[in-house]
Amino acid sequence: MKTKSGAAKRFKVRAGGSVKRAQAFKRHILTKKTTKSKRQLRGTTEVHASNVASVRAMMPYA
Repeated sequence: MKTKSGAAKRFKVRAGGSVKRAQAFKRHILTKKTTKSKRQLRGTTEVHASNVASVRAMMPYA
């Protein structure tokens, strides 16, 4: 089985089994977004529980 390389670049599996991801909506069209909203998009967050199974299927060895 192969790992989906796109998923490997986007997700990391934590030691406890949860999956972390980067925040969306921070790539372009930033001038109309407020400083507060851009600041809150920094850092990482956890993948929602309903999507964890599909992410784990894309990364079988993680």
